[in-house]
Amino acid sequence: MTGAAALPGQPRGTVVSGAATERAVNILAPNPSPMTLDGTNTWLLSEPDSPLAVVVDPGPLDEGHLRAVVDTAERLGKRIALTLLTHGHADHAEGAGRFAELTGSKVRALDPALRLGDEGLRAGQAVRVGGLELRVVPTPGHTADSLSFHLPADRAVLTGDTILGRGTTMVAHPDGRLGDYLDSLRRLRSLTVDDGVRTVLPGHGPVLEDAQGAVEFYLAHRASRLAQVETAVEDGYRTASEVVAHVYADVDRTLWPAAELSVRAQLEYLGEHGLI
Repeated sequence: MTGAAALPGQPRGTVVSGAATERAVNILAPNPSPMTLDGTNTWLLSEPDSPLAVVVDPGPLDEGHLRAVVDTAERLGKRIALTLLTHGHADHAEGAGRFAELTGSKVRALDPALRLGDEGLRAGQAVRVGGLELRVVPTPGHTADSLSFHLPADRAVLTGDTILGRGTTMVAHPDGRLGDYLDSLRRLRSLTVDDGVRTVLPGHGPVLEDAQGAVEFYLAHRASRLAQVETAVEDGYRTASEVVAHVYADVDRTLWPAAELSVRAQLEYLGEHGLI
């Protein structure tokens, strides 16, 4: 599940399937909703001159979409050799088993329960297929098992639901934790400062060409929301649902259940740090 809401100042754009960078092609899943924005972005990655490809997040269990990913690879002269998962939410990972059947590829993820094959993923690991190199970046917070993938050759990072192309994401409490999420955003910021990452290839929404600006926006937004929650508690709003109705009044009510999870994470964070 993804929590997203368009906010003032957030970059906007329209998601389209197709090439996003020299090595990344998006195949958009047909699962649009307030929670998934335009749908799940399934990423097909490969070196331009290589016959092998990697898929990140095959998406929901939708036969037409999974076959469209395979067909896209075939039209580009590629064979899908490996599948990677950013995290285990169904809109990203539910189709992985069927996709493995269609492609014969292994599925690698942080969570052992999501893997098909013996290999998992670990922080800092380099994954290489057909000359393509991806570096595993741990980005817990949205969920405990969330990962991002740094694509150095394109100065890009695939962020799953940690950073979206439009709006903001939820911290899926209790599995997701706000302290972890803030650390993950700072880790992504260091990629933009120290490693030259310029482009965000998100799990939902359009590609963001100003990676550092996107991370700074997320950090500022999260700090603002946290301050609002702290003030709401000081003003007598006690339960998560009361805080949501007060602080998230500008957000579509269909997203309030997701917002409540984020508020629970924020209340836990404030309590841990002695702020409430």
